[in-house]
Amino acid sequence: MDEALIRSLTPGVLGVLVRRGADFAAAEDAVQDALIEAVRVWPADQPSDPKGWLITVAWRKFLDARRAETARRRREDLVEEEPAPGPTASVDDTLRLYFLCAHPSLTPSSAAALTLRAVGGLTTRQIARAYLVPEATMAQRISRAKRTVSGVRFDQPGDVATVLRVLYLVFNEGYSGDVDLAAEAIRLTRQLAAAIDHPEVAGLLALMLLHHARRDTRTAPDGSLVPLAEQDRSRWDTEAITEGVEILQAALARDRLGEFQAQAAIAALHADAPTADETDWVQIVEWYDELADLTDSPVVRLNRAVAVGEADGPRAGLAALAELDASSAGSSGGGSPLPRRAAVAAYLHERDGDVATAARLYAEAAHQASNLAERDYLTRQAARLNTGRSH
Repeated sequence: MDEALIRSLTPGVLGVLVRRGADFAAAEDAVQDALIEAVRVWPADQPSDPKGWLITVAWRKFLDARRAETARRRREDLVEEEPAPGPTASVDDTLRLYFLCAHPSLTPSSAAALTLRAVGGLTTRQIARAYLVPEATMAQRISRAKRTVSGVRFDQPGDVATVLRVLYLVFNEGYSGDVDLAAEAIRLTRQLAAAIDHPEVAGLLALMLLHHARRDTRTAPDGSLVPLAEQDRSRWDTEAITEGVEILQAALARDRLGEFQAQAAIAALHADAPTADETDWVQIVEWYDELADLTDSPVVRLNRAVAVGEADGPRAGLAALAELDASSAGSSGGGSPLPRRAAVAAYLHERDGDVATAARLYAEAAHQASNLAERDYLTRQAARLNTGRSH
């Protein structure tokens, strides 16, 4: 049973049903029923035209459901002329489905789940396991999302930026359960890049490849976090880095800079450095300046403070951090702490020789950490500095 083949055909099959007049929610249910039938039948008798088989079965499932609904509610029948079996027209509906699943009325988490289901071809159970939630919870989330986008018509160009944010959200979920969401996000972004010629799509694909190239070195065998500067660069995936850099260079040459291209440029500079000490931090600061102009994001300015600290010294980094604190206080009036702010401040204070402040901030950062690996790493940093002070 070729699961990869089934998943690659799913968006095309769904798109055909929608173009034939099925509403999105009913069409998606019918496609899922057809996929279940394929899992049952194909191992013993795989069809010569898998996509045509799936379309035929899914359309029958849809018509059966519609007939039952019509009988119950006495509605007019949908035209039920079933196409004769044969070669399926080659029409790429993937792009339309991307924009549908990333509809602005959906929450980011719902859009990501719907994209994995409708475009990625994953089952509700697989998505639930990947997000570490009960299958019933994920089923409800997907059902609500399908109801929301049912009946949506595309008479205006879709928002590429929204689609890219959804794909990046999927990528950042990483890996859990039996689905590698980072790899799945790369696969889906490749599909999008093949369907639409847009430099930011290429920029996102390059960024994913460059980040994914370092994946195996981010944690030690015991699961503990390994910072970028301490990673074994000989284990980085050079093929993925080469591909990512080539895609990025082609995108940048079009002179339509966007945030994902800028992020990818920073990732490429890290990937290009043979050692951490040889990192071109001056150029990284310049790219963070570009990125800050594009996004005006506090997280970007926080990362820029780290880069400034590496390029111009820790006190310059702390000054950049103080500027960020001042602008954040002025714009938001305080509020919740910026994620990783305490960790960045701890690192810069330690490099500046203020061990006591660094230890305190590492402990504060550990308390704020969003995952166990990060919390353990920051706790060890605080303990290391406190132990050194006591000797």
